[in-house]
Amino acid sequence: MNSYNDIWDEVMNILSQQLTPTAIKTWFNDCTPVDLNNNCLVLHTTTDFKRTIILSRFADKIRGVLSEMFSCDFDILVIAGDEVYEDVNEDKGILPEMNEYTFDRFIVGPSNKFAHAAAIGVAENPGKLYNPLFIYGNSGLGKTHLLLSIGHAIHEKTPKSTIAYIKGDEFINQMIKSIKDGTSEEFRTKYRNVDLFLVDDIQFIAGKQSTQDEFFHTFNNIYEAGHQIVITSDRPPMEMKLLDDRLRTRFEGGLMADIQPPDLETRMVIIRTKAAQLGLRLSDDAVEYIAANITANVRQIEGVIKRLTAYKEILDEVITIASVERAIRDVAHTGTYIPTPEIIIRETARYYSLKEEDLRGQNRSKNTALARQVSMYLMRSLTNLSLKDIGAEYEDRNHATVLASIRKVEDMLKYDNAMSGTIRDITSNINS
Repeated sequence: MNSYNDIWDEVMNILSQQLTPTAIKTWFNDCTPVDLNNNCLVLHTTTDFKRTIILSRFADKIRGVLSEMFSCDFDILVIAGDEVYEDVNEDKGILPEMNEYTFDRFIVGPSNKFAHAAAIGVAENPGKLYNPLFIYGNSGLGKTHLLLSIGHAIHEKTPKSTIAYIKGDEFINQMIKSIKDGTSEEFRTKYRNVDLFLVDDIQFIAGKQSTQDEFFHTFNNIYEAGHQIVITSDRPPMEMKLLDDRLRTRFEGGLMADIQPPDLETRMVIIRTKAAQLGLRLSDDAVEYIAANITANVRQIEGVIKRLTAYKEILDEVITIASVERAIRDVAHTGTYIPTPEIIIRETARYYSLKEEDLRGQNRSKNTALARQVSMYLMRSLTNLSLKDIGAEYEDRNHATVLASIRKVEDMLKYDNAMSGTIRDITSNINS
């Protein structure tokens, strides 16, 4: 393959075997490659709406095809309309997504005003005002938006700044890989010598002692150099039961800023803004209905708006209250999030540093057996599955085995505070 055009042609050939001709024609006919830069394929499409659909529905498939083609991890960046691609050096840790999350796109209200002001303060005076800045709150409220907005603002102001962004679970994975590959020194250099360190979902490293040790030294190097650290989490440090005390002290030594669910007025502003960005006009009744029925999660609001836009663009529907009700039902599942067995097993395995197949299979080591029992307990607690259905997720274990596992965890919860913390942490990760 001699160019990114050849690469994209091959990607489309493979996708054409996985998707319907209508999907290919609708979403990819006017999608063209722009650049291939450090394992990131840059694409251009004609509208912001098409970009949204490509990223939400097809990005994982495209990444998977690219990874198979080149035997390494790949990412994609999609630009739309009149946007111009700016070559970004991935070695500096600046994610392509950063350009999509800016302060001017963040809707400010009473529930996030303090965190927003703190983020702007950090962006204007990195390493001087609030270090670290620790932003916490439930999933879907805008923590990542503020985190990447800081990175965007600092990059715009000082393009030569070295910026690193990473999620807590990815920090774990990269550290483990560096140990296996004998590249630990390169891993340390990559993150310890930056001007801005952005860490998303730090809660994932709690309980992973070797990872916490590495992160502690990384944190100290950056902090002592006078450089800025910004961290997000789904809860404050004091509620992370398995967090190393040294890290808890460091985190609490900066500025703590929480984000709460938006109030009704702010939700209505968010709905109107998101709809306008996608070229969708909603009646006041529709806006009020969405705001009244989705109260705690901005991401779900965005999902409803995107679905309504699809109704209009693809089905040529007039948006009515009935349309809104259907979109809310599809996206929010009547307000109750029910995780899949796959998610529960995945997050439990990740918490215990195991593979999913370890939990599903016959491995009987003490750590694996406990993790399997915990995952069964969570599956019973968080879903509507029967004991028989739960057993089917674990190579058809019978219902008596499942029931015994659940009761064992229930007994542990009566006297073991550590188990209570484990259940809470995994549940929070599942909901995130």
